[in-house]
Amino acid sequence: MAALGWLTPRRRSATARSVLAGEASAEAARKTSQEAPQVTAEEPQFPVIGDDKAAAFFDLDNTVMQGAALFHFGRGLYKRKFFETRDLARFAWQQAWFRLAGVEDPEHMQDARDSALSIVKGHRVAELETIGEEIYDEYMADRIWPGTRALAQAHLDAGQKVWLVTAAPVEIAQVIARRLGLTGALGTVAESVDGVYTGKLVGEPLHGPAKAEAVRALAAAEGLDLSRCAAYSDSHNDIPMLSLVGHPYAINPDTKLRKHAREKDWRLRDYRTGRKAAKVGIPAAAGVGAVAGGTAAAIALSRRRR
Repeated sequence: MAALGWLTPRRRSATARSVLAGEASAEAARKTSQEAPQVTAEEPQFPVIGDDKAAAFFDLDNTVMQGAALFHFGRGLYKRKFFETRDLARFAWQQAWFRLAGVEDPEHMQDARDSALSIVKGHRVAELETIGEEIYDEYMADRIWPGTRALAQAHLDAGQKVWLVTAAPVEIAQVIARRLGLTGALGTVAESVDGVYTGKLVGEPLHGPAKAEAVRALAAAEGLDLSRCAAYSDSHNDIPMLSLVGHPYAINPDTKLRKHAREKDWRLRDYRTGRKAAKVGIPAAAGVGAVAGGTAAAIALSRRRR
């Protein structure tokens, strides 16, 4: 499992620890990735079919999935008696705040990550991977945004690799990627010795500049051309990652990212209400599925609120 004690905004583009975190995440992701089918046909639209120099990178929390993966994971661990009721109350408050605010708050996220590291210390990596599969079915499977899922599928159908890029523990991210049929995942790497968590991180959590470093490292290892790649996120914290690629997309964007995306003429899509974002322009191959997915998500949310 992974990530936790950090999340303070950085003025610099990357630190040595960011680079270390990015490279560690890229290495972990490549070890578990699935080979995407190669397509030879060429199309003028985006994503370009058969372009093996292109890939897509998706943020997880509030981009692919409603809410924060780490909080859902915490609920599952509580159910399995990894920690006590008072800790669950803190997780519940953090998740409620995240859903209401729609953005990551440094204080709340750092507290959640510190708690999670202390909880898994001494547990075996294999144990948490197995539990992660169960928790996905219990708390995460029905929180995937259909519209974003359609965008990812468009890249897969074009023969491109698709990676999750998240501050959540890499083990959780890999479970979600596998269940969605994606290529793999970049996530925060927690230190382990002989298959047992030490309660420390490798580098720092995969957040902000560290995400950009992870994508850069993975692209170099995979022989990708970032100018032909796409990235998707809801958070202004991911502007460094979005700025790396030739096709950045703001999905369910927070206020700062929406403003930045409009200034940069990036494509936007908001699935939270079913309304079209100011600038539509989703990939042609995903258009119908994404619009339908956004409408379905809106109906589901409306029913829950009643």
